[in-house]
Amino acid sequence: MADEEKTDSGEGAAAPKKGKLKLIIAVAGFLVVLGAGAGVWFVFVRGHGEDQHAEAPPPKPPSFIDVPDMLVNLVGAPGERVQYLKLKLVLEVKEEKQAEAIKPALPRVTDLFQTYMRELRPSDLNGSAGLFRLKEELTKRVNLALTPNQVNAVLFKEVVIQ
Repeated sequence: MADEEKTDSGEGAAAPKKGKLKLIIAVAGFLVVLGAGAGVWFVFVRGHGEDQHAEAPPPKPPSFIDVPDMLVNLVGAPGERVQYLKLKLVLEVKEEKQAEAIKPALPRVTDLFQTYMRELRPSDLNGSAGLFRLKEELTKRVNLALTPNQVNAVLFKEVVIQ
């Protein structure tokens, strides 16, 4: 009798566990089918929106403004020979109409560049890091002088230190 009670209680406990396992498997299967159906709908029925998006117009090429050549003497220690910096620069702007608005202000830009470069020492221009700092400083100064117009970059055409 004791053996019969153990087997009955063991079967009774196993039956609810099997029922829960079947329920979990059925819910998981339903979720997989539902997910697959949603994926099919997004890919085939809904579409990728190809007809909705118009192609963006190609970007306009930038415009360039030549700055007059500049020749400045660099600051050196007393008794050292005088060194000179010769630059040919180009200003890069987004559109041609900005270039036309900036051209009348080129004398102001040249003046700003000259006054800044006269304070440079030859050691300030050593290596590519020195030229990069010079380019960044000139870009910052020209953008301050030409507000609200903006220059994208100051480009070097020629840099000579003698």
